[in-house]
Amino acid sequence: MRKWLRNLFQYFLQGLIILAPIVITIWALTSLFNFVDRILPDALEQFFPDISSYYFPGLGLAVAIIIIFLVGYISSSFIVSKLVELFDSILQKTPGIKIIYSTVKDFFEAFAGNKRKFDKAVLVSVHAADVWQVGFITRQSLTEFGLHEHVAVYVPQSYAFAGHLYFVKKDRIKMIPDVSSADAMKLAISGGVTSLDEDHA
Repeated sequence: MRKWLRNLFQYFLQGLIILAPIVITIWALTSLFNFVDRILPDALEQFFPDISSYYFPGLGLAVAIIIIFLVGYISSSFIVSKLVELFDSILQKTPGIKIIYSTVKDFFEAFAGNKRKFDKAVLVSVHAADVWQVGFITRQSLTEFGLHEHVAVYVPQSYAFAGHLYFVKKDRIKMIPDVSSADAMKLAISGGVTSLDEDHA
């Protein structure tokens, strides 16, 4: 009886290991799809209440993608780029708004923009001499803080989108050139369970 229960429990765990990542991924993608897909229709319904009768799933997402592409395309022109820079400078200088705007803008540019920051993966020793954490150098110079031998290192937390910023001396970091920044981030967020050998095989 005990062996049968143990086998049953093993089957349950095996099924959980297989289904949980699939279900959570589908749920996350579906939630993101529904959120983005409803932004435009919900905004239009405030002015055109009858718009919901013309809405079908996926339309809002498709329109949002088209708008993003159009904005990216026209922003490359000289006149529009100057208008974008003017609008950007206004938002950057508006009290209250500039905190939200600049933070969100810097966050997206850190991952995908021209000012990409999370591309220098390192090992950093913060809490003890022989204990290392995966981090990313986000600032090479901290002279404005009076720190001439330090760099800014962001250390992500496992299974979270949060992290910690540390100012550490350069001799307390090690570059890891054989691991890409994407793999280093994946390793840190997964709590170290991700196998890098599989990706580099």
